[in-house]
Amino acid sequence: MRRLDGVPQRILVVSDAWRPQVNGVVRTMETVVGELLAGGDTVEVIGPDRFRSIAMPGYAEIRLAIAPKRRLAQLMDAFAPDAVHVATEGPLGWAARAICRARGLRFTTSFHTMFPDYLHARTGIPRAWSWAVMRRFHGAGQGVFVATRSLAKTLEGHGFKNLVAWSRGVDLARFKPGGKDPHGDLPRPIFLYAGRIAVEKNIAAFLALDLPGTKVVVGDGPQRPALERQFPNAVFTGYRDNGVLAASYAHADVFVFPSRTDTFGLVLLEALAAGTPVAAYPVTGPLDVIGDAPVGALDEDLRAACLRALDADRGLCRTHAEAFSWAACAERFRAALVPMR
Repeated sequence: MRRLDGVPQRILVVSDAWRPQVNGVVRTMETVVGELLAGGDTVEVIGPDRFRSIAMPGYAEIRLAIAPKRRLAQLMDAFAPDAVHVATEGPLGWAARAICRARGLRFTTSFHTMFPDYLHARTGIPRAWSWAVMRRFHGAGQGVFVATRSLAKTLEGHGFKNLVAWSRGVDLARFKPGGKDPHGDLPRPIFLYAGRIAVEKNIAAFLALDLPGTKVVVGDGPQRPALERQFPNAVFTGYRDNGVLAASYAHADVFVFPSRTDTFGLVLLEALAAGTPVAAYPVTGPLDVIGDAPVGALDEDLRAACLRALDADRGLCRTHAEAFSWAACAERFRAALVPMR
């Protein structure tokens, strides 16, 4: 399969997840785009902000483009890319796929989200139906970028082809030990969750644990009001940024990742970079980021994992995170792109 050479290229990314959304897909693409621009490429991201849109049911902060195909084709023609990457399977992703297929253009895709599991959890739609749709979407491209080996194995089991390894990175300058402790006088130890507050993140499994100290939840999302009512002893801070998020990681005793459906989990690397050990289930994401490294604990008994993680060496956590570079992530992304023609 032909790849792009070392000459600066015009790279188009089409993504239903883009600013002002705050999630792992957006953070990944923002950082990779920045690295590509710094390397001399010209990069354009087409997101929902360019189109008339509606709020996604249950996720007011996520906008879905309405009938974007014609406008998207005009934007693609105006940019005249050398390579196209379709990052998501929403309205823009399907429109970009249709345009490329109609014109005989090659493109790549990436698999960020376990939509079959999410849709089943929210609506009861059989997973097999969703997997069939996802296979159809990604099967039209020349490569499906996946973050981990365990995710690749899962997708292979569902009949996906042309899988391409594309790991993630962490901003080691932003996420580091230190900073002013934002947890104040909360009883220790601090068990922290940070991320979107939604049913698929399985946060209730964390908040229901019998743990010493304080459970802190950083972030926002559609499930927050219900969880605040159900778990009044937990501390919900809302979104944190501008250094406060990094300090929240750094001054927690354990970062708890209760999700069973994430494809990677950037927050795992952010916590480790801040020197904080991780407690999680032994599933895709934690298995790949943590594995057997002594930087936390993976266990089907999440409470046991939380308590064991308290004894992890915080210096080793930072060292472990330093092996994940955004520069390497962007380099791999670029190397896996294919020329449109």
